[in-house]
Amino acid sequence: MQVLVRDNNVDQALRVLKKKLQREGVFREMKERSAYEKPSEKRAREKSEAIRRARKLARKQAQREGLVPAPKKKVGRGR
Repeated sequence: MQVLVRDNNVDQALRVLKKKLQREGVFREMKERSAYEKPSEKRAREKSEAIRRARKLARKQAQREGLVPAPKKKVGRGR
């Protein structure tokens, strides 16, 4: 992974790097590998993740079909 530092702005480059690592799931994988996970706990975790993904997919499909209203967009502060 590569991040370019522009105008000696290391803080911005670090933010970009953190965002890329987060998107790739590196932090989540580090947390999972930090300690041993019993096979039964692993199965339970993977099952709950699959259920969460399926619910998210069904919710998005229902929103596309107009059965469920889309979530309201948050109004952010100007920077």
